Amino acid sequence: MSRNSIFITIGILLLILLMSCSNQKESKMSFTGANGEVKIITLDPGHFHAALVQKSMYDQVSPIVHVFAPDRPDVKDHLNRINGFNTREKNPTHWEQKIYTGDDFLEKMLKDKPGNVVVMSGKNLNKIEYIKSALDAGLNVLADKPMCIDTQGFELLKQAFESAKKNNVLLYDIMTERHEVTSILQKELANNPEVFGTFQKGTPDNPAVIKESVHHFFKYVSGNPIKRPAWFFDVNQQGEGLVDVTTHLADLVQWGCFPGQIIDYTKDIEMISALRWQTLISPQQFEKVTRLPEFPDYLKSKLNEEGILPVFANGEMIYKLKGIHAKVSVIWNFQAPEGGGDTHFSIMRGTKANIIIKQGKEQQYRPQLYVEVPEPENNKSVESALQNAIGELQTIYPGLEIEQEDKHWHILIPDKYRIGHEAHFGQVTQKYLEYLIDGKLADWEVPNMIAKYYTTTSALEMAMQNLRSKE
Repeated sequence: MSRNSIFITIGILLLILLMSCSNQKESKMSFTGANGEVKIITLDPGHFHAALVQKSMYDQVSPIVHVFAPDRPDVKDHLNRINGFNTREKNPTHWEQKIYTGDDFLEKMLKDKPGNVVVMSGKNLNKIEYIKSALDAGLNVLADKPMCIDTQGFELLKQAFESAKKNNVLLYDIMTERHEVTSILQKELANNPEVFGTFQKGTPDNPAVIKESVHHFFKYVSGNPIKRPAWFFDVNQQGEGLVDVTTHLADLVQWGCFPGQIIDYTKDIEMISALRWQTLISPQQFEKVTRLPEFPDYLKSKLNEEGILPVFANGEMIYKLKGIHAKVSVIWNFQAPEGGGDTHFSIMRGTKANIIIKQGKEQQYRPQLYVEVPEPENNKSVESALQNAIGELQTIYPGLEIEQEDKHWHILIPDKYRIGHEAHFGQVTQKYLEYLIDGKLADWEVPNMIAKYYTTTSALEMAMQNLRSKE
């Protein structure tokens, strides 16, 4: 080989090396916060949560959104919701949707890759497979809960996080309840030793932490009666109650009890008991919420002798998290009573005080926060500490006040901090955009997501095993 040929070959190799380094650097530093640099791809939007990500505009996000979906009514409903945001009188959005429908929607998305962040909220049966496929292709993923609905999906979820790390992309699930003001303040007060003391350990019969939630199949979203897809009532496609809404509750237990701490699911979680039970859906109720005249074939085989559909939408789990007994439960009724709505109850028991969220009829179905002191000798010290704590929190939440009611204190929260569940989707998206700029999630986020889904899927496995043993 001539000297010139050697120099040319070396030059080519150096150029390839520089380009490789440049590409790696670009991969790790591809998001700077610049206008429009985040390009959303919405994949198979079967649930209304997919639209709520787009209820607001974000400077960093391009208004052009590519949608890939099978040719089903779900995608039309999604587009109608986005159009509703675009045409509303107050603060209208200006999204431009580019649609592809077909049985090969996933393959088409992976081939074209017209964006860099995939938003997923829909049928949960194949969601974890879609998530891993997108990560394998070098795409970031913002996914609605649950990311997996059984133990097999949990194993794939762990592989998905490995793929995300390998490809320098971020996988994040939409935990809206972390942005609800009573949950935030409950966490702050429960981690204030002067007010709360330390966490009690509790017992299986009297857990130290309880998170309970009641939901309804029929309700109103953005002022309109909800329309749910038929598959929402098929637990094989949607997932059972123990692995759906409980994702939020298990997340709040971890986030509230051990903020910023890494949870190792192989050492820190011990499942004690788990139960599951059914909600019965009549043909009339099914038609009201789906607007379909009859059950589809895949649900007809599940009907009981009276033609009623039993849905395993309810569940309860009791487990130990880093030595603290916790209980998580979820109930799905068809429709709330007149004037009612979804409810949430939460208690964190400390050695000095209990921090409680109630959202029942007495609270007019709005979450309210209370501090209760079980031992009278602690009243004065807790009251003084609570006054100081609220004073400090007022720097972040001006207008916070406390009011004594019977044997507890009521934390009075101004309405301006109660922005509503739908607005929390925008807050989660903003947090995710910050993580994209950082190029990484907080150190505790990935292990704690894994721990959370281990909790829910292992609870379902235990509940199903218990049912088999009884049979």
